[in-house]
Amino acid sequence: MSVKKKKNKTKWVIGLTIGLVVMGAAAAPLFMPPGQAAYKKVTVENGSLSSYYTFSGIVEAKERETVRTEKAMQVEEVKVAKGDAVKKEDVLLTTSAGEEITSPIDGEVSSLAAEEDGQIMAGGELLEIVNYNDLQTSMKVDEYDLKSVAEGQKVDVTISALDKTVKGEVSSISKEAVNENGVAYFTAVIDLKENKDIRAGMSAEAKIQNERAADVPSLPMDAVLFDGNDHPYVLVQAKEGQPERKYIKTGINDGVHVEVKEGLTDGDTVVIQSEEQPAAPGGFMPPRPGGMAPSGTQGGQ
Repeated sequence: MSVKKKKNKTKWVIGLTIGLVVMGAAAAPLFMPPGQAAYKKVTVENGSLSSYYTFSGIVEAKERETVRTEKAMQVEEVKVAKGDAVKKEDVLLTTSAGEEITSPIDGEVSSLAAEEDGQIMAGGELLEIVNYNDLQTSMKVDEYDLKSVAEGQKVDVTISALDKTVKGEVSSISKEAVNENGVAYFTAVIDLKENKDIRAGMSAEAKIQNERAADVPSLPMDAVLFDGNDHPYVLVQAKEGQPERKYIKTGINDGVHVEVKEGLTDGDTVVIQSEEQPAAPGGFMPPRPGGMAPSGTQGGQ
């Protein structure tokens, strides 16, 4: 009888020991001291980085003409319908006085107000012609970014609805700004060189290169941290103990990688704290979004 009790006691002790080991393993990450945090290595690599300004706008027809009558008249015959394609100088309608109203541009009849035998007052609208084959987009550029835009400049324009990027060219920049909420904006018009599948009214985003750095050391942006004085640094593995800080000077970034101007070279290794542990404060702050600022910033001390 005493032997049986001893066996049961032994099983209970073994079970308790295994349970404690399992619980301890599960709890280890939660109670792991800061000095035991997990890190992953990242290697500095040479590459090319570019920073860009981005501007948003709407696709619109470059040519749009509203045909109006200069004097009171009576329409005799309307020779076109809404949606018809017309050429410049095509006859659109005739009047009871025998006059012919012709198209001022190549395009499509987008709206038709005139009716046969209808009376039109002086200045009244007859119809509208739009050239949908010649498209453009107008972008608002604030006064601080204006220096990055020039007439004749080549631009990449992304049409969001089509997930497509086409080539464009800046055709004009307004001479006078419009003030909105204390910010002065100029209008830059970009002619779209490829119009296939693009429709007026679609959203567009133009990207203009701001800076480029070729064959420079770079790191992922999350590898760069900032101290309380906004000085950038990285973590490098010491021979013993925790990783230590190494201060660097940064250059431009492309939103993913950042240029290292001083402190590291191609092939150097830094460490990044794993996601299981809270990240060190003061991570790399990307630039403010939209067309107000370039996607790359100058940094470092």
